[in-house]
Amino acid sequence: MNDNESKSSSSSSSNRKRDRRKAEHAVVDVWQRELGGLSTRSFAHRQGASKDLVLRLDLYKNLEDHQGCVNTVSFNADGDLLVSGSDDRRVILWDWHTGIPKLSFHTGHTSNVFQAKILPFSDDRTILTCAADGQVRHAQILERGQVQTRLLGKHHARVHKLAIEPGSPYIFYTCGEDGMVQHFDLRTKTATKLFTCHPIGDESSYTSFVSLNAITIDPRNPNLFAVAGEDEFTRLYDIRKYKWDGSSDFGKPTDYFAPPHLAGDMDVGITGLAFSDQSELLVSYNDEFIYLFTKDMGLGPNPDNNNNNNNNKNNNNNDSMTFPSDDKVVGVGPQVYKGHRNCETVKGVNFFGPKCEYVVSGSDCGRIFMWRKEGGELIRVMEADEHVVNCVESHPHTMVLASSGIDKDIKIWTPKAVERATLPTNIEQNPVLIYIR
Repeated sequence: MNDNESKSSSSSSSNRKRDRRKAEHAVVDVWQRELGGLSTRSFAHRQGASKDLVLRLDLYKNLEDHQGCVNTVSFNADGDLLVSGSDDRRVILWDWHTGIPKLSFHTGHTSNVFQAKILPFSDDRTILTCAADGQVRHAQILERGQVQTRLLGKHHARVHKLAIEPGSPYIFYTCGEDGMVQHFDLRTKTATKLFTCHPIGDESSYTSFVSLNAITIDPRNPNLFAVAGEDEFTRLYDIRKYKWDGSSDFGKPTDYFAPPHLAGDMDVGITGLAFSDQSELLVSYNDEFIYLFTKDMGLGPNPDNNNNNNNNKNNNNNDSMTFPSDDKVVGVGPQVYKGHRNCETVKGVNFFGPKCEYVVSGSDCGRIFMWRKEGGELIRVMEADEHVVNCVESHPHTMVLASSGIDKDIKIWTPKAVERATLPTNIEQNPVLIYIR
């Protein structure tokens, strides 16, 4: 037996032992729940995060009614409805359990709808949209299924994402390819331009800006939001520093995030962002990998002066990176997630599981990739679309996924498979195999 076979055998044995221990823990959890020693909520969270459920995810429903690429899918707060938006400029509200559309309407956009979200505490009657026409629009569902739409604000270029303040039925943010970030408050029906994102060292310039693809809000501290786009940095802002009378320069971030080996790389950009419930920041790079940052991994407000920007390209192949810190203790870099391909489109990235135990992403190859958040192990690859998968959204309360992309349909995934799935052969050792159809 050669070294590789020995390592493979050892790894398989280790995985079998780990699965056996988990099965034993599951039996104990059931026993404790029956005796009242474990709450129903805690039991559901423990079992909901099990690898067994992830390996049994299978296609449950195929939702078909759009006439173009489906660029956005999102569950409502209760999880019984799914909202989608498409190149056909329509928004559809779905009963995803039955696969039947409950409502379909034209948004008023003149080009592709990039995102649609249901505002919380609105009785699922208020939907926000943004699109390739630069418009940000508000749709109000009236009695008898009538829908009234209106323009809330406008960017000077395409608007890929909007972010709703957690728990708020009024406040949300947008970012666009014009580099602008706007704040909306439906109570005052006003759009406030917060700032235009400029390259590092060029913050005062009015001629150059960073096109933005993604924006997300920290659920544990809604004062903090992050934006990213056509450079290597994710920028973190604190809305409390903004002076609403316009007397302050709010364009300077409170922190920057980037893997050390990518700082200074002019060839990369960011397509997707997500915050976990633990305030971890997930960042998806085009033509590169996905990275998970904790708060202490920030480069500070002046990354140009940060000595950790070592530009060491050889770190590309590491699952986690180390670099010397000022106190001479070795610091650990962001967790890396590899295997998918993000080259052709603006893809999102997301967490999955009751406590964000997994990371999920679509891929240019039409597959969905799933990794353990802790350690970065690739555990699942699902055949999804004929073309690129751009969106993978998690259900707010259970182990259900919705996915969409270049195809005209939406797929719902639930853990209903009889057999546990396995990874394609050598998928981690030779990722190029999965890029080819």
